[in-house]
Amino acid sequence: MAENYDLVVLGSGPGGYVAAIRASQLGLRTAIVERESLGGICLNWGCIPTKALLRSGEMLHHMRHAKDYGLVAEKIGADLDAVVKRSRGVAKQLNQGVTHLMKKNKIAVHMGEGRLTAPGRLTVTGADGKATELAAKNIIVATGARARELPFAKADGKRVWTYRHAMVPTELPSRLLVIGSGAIGIEFASFYNDMGAKVTVVEMMDRIVPVEDHEVSAFLEKALVRQGMTIMTGAGVSALEVGADGVTARLKDKTGKDLTETFSHVIVAVGIVPNTENIGLAELGVAMDERGFLKTDAMCRTNIPGLWAIGDITAPPWLAHKASHEGVIAAEAIAGHHPHAMDPRNIPGCTYCHPQVASVGLTEARAREAGYDVKVGSFPFIGNGKAIALGEAEGFVKTVFDAATGELLGAHMVGTEVTELIQGFTVGKTLETTEAELMATVFPHPTLSEMMHESVLAAYGRALHI
Repeated sequence: MAENYDLVVLGSGPGGYVAAIRASQLGLRTAIVERESLGGICLNWGCIPTKALLRSGEMLHHMRHAKDYGLVAEKIGADLDAVVKRSRGVAKQLNQGVTHLMKKNKIAVHMGEGRLTAPGRLTVTGADGKATELAAKNIIVATGARARELPFAKADGKRVWTYRHAMVPTELPSRLLVIGSGAIGIEFASFYNDMGAKVTVVEMMDRIVPVEDHEVSAFLEKALVRQGMTIMTGAGVSALEVGADGVTARLKDKTGKDLTETFSHVIVAVGIVPNTENIGLAELGVAMDERGFLKTDAMCRTNIPGLWAIGDITAPPWLAHKASHEGVIAAEAIAGHHPHAMDPRNIPGCTYCHPQVASVGLTEARAREAGYDVKVGSFPFIGNGKAIALGEAEGFVKTVFDAATGELLGAHMVGTEVTELIQGFTVGKTLETTEAELMATVFPHPTLSEMMHESVLAAYGRALHI
């Protein structure tokens, strides 16, 4: 006989577990199904442990530049095993935190492989092979995604890595090839470069981090090259030959010239594939787009009554915070509330390389393509007292406004701690802020946030410190 719930959530990543918590808060009897580890990929193998690795790389970078701060640091080095151990410890701590949250909110946890068998029905098969039937009027699918592989670059965990392998290396690459320059690729390139590897990044588009504003991409590329990376844009990898001691890659540069290079390791970071297979979606007739991502409405409903979908299994952007917010929207809609729909233009994006990149809303180019007459302001870190005092005077803040209404259309940043600063502009966009409110806002001194104010002033010819 099936166990009955008001809601069952399939997948416990940042979308799934947040949806379950919000549903429980609203009085719904809730269960969550997870096949591997509570917290999903983000917490255990993605967002959180990678930031722990990047922090170690950042600390090593600062130690190597200790004399720039009047300090002495000698015999500087890194213990790769200890760095990885710390990262895994951080992930374990947060996994335990999610376990606690499930108990606190009285959410039933079913560990095993979940499969939809009919509308409102789901079977969970545990590691022991025992099957448990669950029934609920509503089911949220939050099974996430996995790394997309290239047909000629199958990951083996030894020489060819996905992000998952790259988080638990048994040895430090001496010469690393990173295929793809999105957030995942650039973050790992930054980490391993800080750790001492010689890094080459190959990107098929004409610039790195191609979803970002073109000025941010150009600035970041120059910064990474100064740090010793080789960046190849408008380029491609046509073949990999894996040997016992390394990988030979056939490359084509932006001029069409064929090159052959040898690397110790390769990281493939060319996007994601939704986890839609073998969970009963096709049998139920769930609508998907041409890439296999589930189609949903503004409240995260699929075309099947009672079946909802959130996170990386749905449309982009594929970000943890987007999944979490969708989880709240879906849970509130299921409970009979009337949540606001998600506006993709108000979802910030962050890349934790060195220097960091953060943005929200339209780039200057996309705003112009959309027909806006724009006002654009930019302010450099070198004009900010706090940035100079920190020894981090590299970067800029850029804002894009609708010239007709003063609406903040987008904000784009590159530099230290911009992943923390961007939320100020995200709040502004959510509140439909214009330049007038931002100009009238008092920003504390000395802070990096003053550059946000100055970039707004610059858009209207009123910058004070440049």
